[in-house]
Amino acid sequence: MTHLFEWGVTAPKYSDTPSHLTSMKETVTQLLDSALTSLVNEGTLPDDASFTPNVGPTKDKAHGDYATNIALVAAKRAGCSPRHLAQALIDHLPPNKAVDRVEIAGPGFINFFMSTASAFGVVEEILKKGHDFGRNNNGQGEPVQVEFVSANPTGPLHVGHGRGAAIGDCLCRLLEANGYQVTREFYYNDAGGQITKLALSAQARVQGLRPDDEHWPADGYRGEYINDLAQAYLAGETVVADDRTVTGKADADDLNAIQEFAVAYLRREQDLDLKAFGVEFDVYFLESSLYEHGKVEDTVRRLTDNGFTYEQDGATWLKTTAFGDDKDRVMRKQDGGYTYFLPDVAYHLDKWQRGFTTVINEQGADHHSTVTRVRAGLQALKAGIPEGWPEYVLHQMVMVTRSGQEVKISKRAGSYVTVRDLIDEVGRDATRFFLAARRVDSQLTFDIDLARSQTNENPVYYIQYAHARICSVLGKLADLGVERNLNECGGDLSLLTLDEEKDIANQLAQYPELIANAAGLREPHHLTHYLRDLAAQFHSHYNSHKVLIEDTALRDARVSLYLAVRQVIANGLGILAVNAPKAM
Repeated sequence: MTHLFEWGVTAPKYSDTPSHLTSMKETVTQLLDSALTSLVNEGTLPDDASFTPNVGPTKDKAHGDYATNIALVAAKRAGCSPRHLAQALIDHLPPNKAVDRVEIAGPGFINFFMSTASAFGVVEEILKKGHDFGRNNNGQGEPVQVEFVSANPTGPLHVGHGRGAAIGDCLCRLLEANGYQVTREFYYNDAGGQITKLALSAQARVQGLRPDDEHWPADGYRGEYINDLAQAYLAGETVVADDRTVTGKADADDLNAIQEFAVAYLRREQDLDLKAFGVEFDVYFLESSLYEHGKVEDTVRRLTDNGFTYEQDGATWLKTTAFGDDKDRVMRKQDGGYTYFLPDVAYHLDKWQRGFTTVINEQGADHHSTVTRVRAGLQALKAGIPEGWPEYVLHQMVMVTRSGQEVKISKRAGSYVTVRDLIDEVGRDATRFFLAARRVDSQLTFDIDLARSQTNENPVYYIQYAHARICSVLGKLADLGVERNLNECGGDLSLLTLDEEKDIANQLAQYPELIANAAGLREPHHLTHYLRDLAAQFHSHYNSHKVLIEDTALRDARVSLYLAVRQVIANGLGILAVNAPKAM
């Protein structure tokens, strides 16, 4: 939630009892809004400006739970020093039991120390909301289309596609958690040079050739999967992919039939890869449909009619420099064929016409050069598409290592590591988590040994173990004859007086904001870091303090805190599509 302070607005009234439905950060922001309004009414601050109190958690708990720099930002308009304004703001803060004390630090920072009672209110809220804790309706059902993976059907999905799948699917789940209506779309080429090369490679295998044969097609695909494909074609196998069903004709001379079968066969293989990865799509969009329905030619006509094309050297050029590109681009080559970005423009016009005002493309960093060209082409259409549409999330490459050495070759693919290889090696949970765990614009090293390890160094194991440990506590309670519901808040939470218990509660309280921010920034990795930190806080407390103690009131309070941790871990892992096991 964004809080904007506007001068002259009547200060809202706040209860001095902290609401379980209002986060501590929101409480601090509201208190500052009220103090700022009071200073305006007194004339200390002018009534012709506006400020947004910037409140955030402190890095060092010795400086409190939350801090703001609003006094440094507004001091010049107040005509006084930041520390003087900070004191004035503190003097005008409404009383609130959520705040234990407030201090000025450094040149004018204001540090808020929250009361124990306010810290643990979030435990009750989490256990009451359960699966819905952290979810919101910020999107209000707005349709969002996310295109990701979009791999050509020329071979198994490699680890780079896997990173795109993990990031794209997690982003979709984050957006859904924020109230958006998400459509997952997969775009692929089912014609063109790459597909022709695939068909020729499959035909060579059908005819009994091997990749080392002198008659093997130039630049043909050499992976063992081509032989599997050829044998299935010769056997007259029927393949069923998500978007097509094709039966092999077993005719070695019918290149069109081989091509149709090869595309279907590899689409099925990709479907199996994705389903093993826990990823499904709502829409499969074929590049060929753009030509079949005249959308590419219509796009060319509109660009020409709008005066943004010209002929030069036997080719048709698009004036992309009119929209920020460093040079104009060829859109129709001398041989009459279109360059790759022209059908991309037609495809994105189709997205816009389908009503998607928010479109996010998750792709590899090698697509960086297409961003400016596609956006320029869309602006040249004069179709009312806003500048900067669509959005792009571009991920960097992945390097897979084992025993400190890079792994480059898959037996199945012949030249690269596949998604299925990783899943077979380390399981779906670790594969998904590791591929989503870094910033998309940073290169990622996937350490197979680490992903397989059952140690605290393995983040997904560490987080899942926290969830399983809490479930084990419930089992031990049951053995003692105490039945405790997963979402039952028991005990007097005011008995939780340890600093580390308050820190856990503060971490839990930050989860809803993290979910909103990760979606807004299009950065799912923030969730993986958050869960690792929460698990670390839990494990530290669990290892230092007994929970199944004779003091049943304190025991029940600690179990409530643990159950809140368990719920937030389960919610976060759910967005990552990673299991939250009850036992390990």
